[in-house]
Amino acid sequence: MQKECVLYEKKKLKKVRCLACAHKCVINEGKTGICGVRKNENGKLMLIVYGKVSSINVDPIEKKPLYHFLPGSYALSIGTVGCNFKCDFCQNFDISQSSKSGKIFGEEISPEEIVISAVKYNCKSIAYTYNEPAIFIEFVKDCAKLAKENGLKNILVTNGYFSRESFGYIKEYIDAVNIDLKSFKESFYNKYCGGNLKNVLEIIKKFYKSGIHVEITTLVIPGLNDSDTEFRNIAKFIASVDKKIPWHISRFFPKYRMLNKKITSKESLEKAYEIGIKQGLKNVHIGNV
Repeated sequence: MQKECVLYEKKKLKKVRCLACAHKCVINEGKTGICGVRKNENGKLMLIVYGKVSSINVDPIEKKPLYHFLPGSYALSIGTVGCNFKCDFCQNFDISQSSKSGKIFGEEISPEEIVISAVKYNCKSIAYTYNEPAIFIEFVKDCAKLAKENGLKNILVTNGYFSRESFGYIKEYIDAVNIDLKSFKESFYNKYCGGNLKNVLEIIKKFYKSGIHVEITTLVIPGLNDSDTEFRNIAKFIASVDKKIPWHISRFFPKYRMLNKKITSKESLEKAYEIGIKQGLKNVHIGNV
């Protein structure tokens, strides 16, 4: 299944400009954007993973992780393939990076079927997760709109690399987000993710100012983003938005292109926790342990 994208502009010579994420790729006919799932077909941008679900599970909402939104409830978690980042440490690389080598897979499931499943399994929400929801944003909106009509909440688990257009397109349907704040260094985002920090910080503030429940996650990678200064800068930023925003400090396990790294030590996680508390954060959580 595929569907024409909403968030794009037509250009000369059958080129298109995608508006789904902050990359805003200009895509030649027959090619895809960085994500590998938004393809220019004869001058039209098509979402080739529309309704093609790579993963679907019923999860405790705390697994997203969201600790302060509908606690004790269950979420129907869905994702496709592809991502607008290329994180060397990706914990879901088999899903997120497959599209970049042309591997598109998943079960055909309609928005109606997804909502029916959520209701059937007594879920209070649908979480768009596993890979980056910004890249399949039209599918997210169709599901989220129908979910709202059926009394369900909608959750994004995202790297925060939304464009201004995609944020405006989806915000009225979203109730909660968990946003990865992977580092507080532009060099980290440029080298290991293929993005920039500034956009992520701005989108965190946008979601918060829109009245959407926000929680933040940092995957702590030994030797890369685990210094006292890094923890302090992240905690200061979160506190500057709202000291009550939960900060999830997550343990890293060697994956993908970082198999040579060690598992995050308990001491490092505890250090981040202490720094977060010292910076005034009210809800700091250690996770993935």
